[in-house]
Amino acid sequence: MILSVKNLTKQYGKITAVSDVSFDVAAGTVFGILGPNGSGKTTTLGIILDVVQANSGTYSWFGSTDGENHRSKIGSILETPNFYPHLDAESNLKINALIKNVSFDRIDDVLAKVNLLERKKSKFRTFSLGMKQRLAIANALLSDPEILLLDEPTNGLDPQGILEVRQLINELADRGKTIIIASHLIDEVEKVCTHVAIMKKGKLLTTGPVGDILVNDSRIEIASDNLVELQSVLEKLDFVKKVSKQKDILVVSLTKEVEVSEISKALQERNIYPTHLNKIKKRLEEQFFEIIK
Repeated sequence: MILSVKNLTKQYGKITAVSDVSFDVAAGTVFGILGPNGSGKTTTLGIILDVVQANSGTYSWFGSTDGENHRSKIGSILETPNFYPHLDAESNLKINALIKNVSFDRIDDVLAKVNLLERKKSKFRTFSLGMKQRLAIANALLSDPEILLLDEPTNGLDPQGILEVRQLINELADRGKTIIIASHLIDEVEKVCTHVAIMKKGKLLTTGPVGDILVNDSRIEIASDNLVELQSVLEKLDFVKKVSKQKDILVVSLTKEVEVSEISKALQERNIYPTHLNKIKKRLEEQFFEIIK
């Protein structure tokens, strides 16, 4: 495992920001820490970056608890990008390269990776929010880290900026980087992450592959002239998990993906002719809010 977190707890006076949190991050994954504001995401990132001291628990990078040896392998953005507005992109990165003891030869490479090479002589104050965030990611990539930690990387961006950052994260993941993202946006996690940990009020509620945790659950809306008979027949079908009534329509949860035509055929064989039949998907937001209730 790239990262192993065990029973982390952090308290600020009477407030418990992180409570007994444990999870593992495997190499090559895009791991999302998802939760509403105040759920402990940023504090958790701060702890594993050794900028916040935990009250109890441990974490290890590459199987070792000596974080100092692995700092050069980790690039991070924990706060709003902080650059000199009157300097151009290249000059800002030169300052950070000196701080990180990294060769200036890396600058053009990282600017190319974030699609800002043509703007390297442009002053930071002329950049859009999306460009500023991409420059921050370029800065995090200066030491060619194996791991990127990003706290709310699309926060405050317009749709174009969100798309730019999302595409960049996907490109970096395709190049083999391990990426850890803290976010309150379900859509962001679903589109870029392979694995997710969901937090609420400092507690870890669930963790696992995104496809298992935030799965699009197939359901069917169906009605007929006789709902009682229809429900009785549906409950006997082997691919039906649950049937519930909502006004004049039955909502059917399925045990597997089934085409509408297959359901219609199964009912007609039993002399049931639906007046309404529609396949729907459970929204990811529904599942997220069900988990954090």
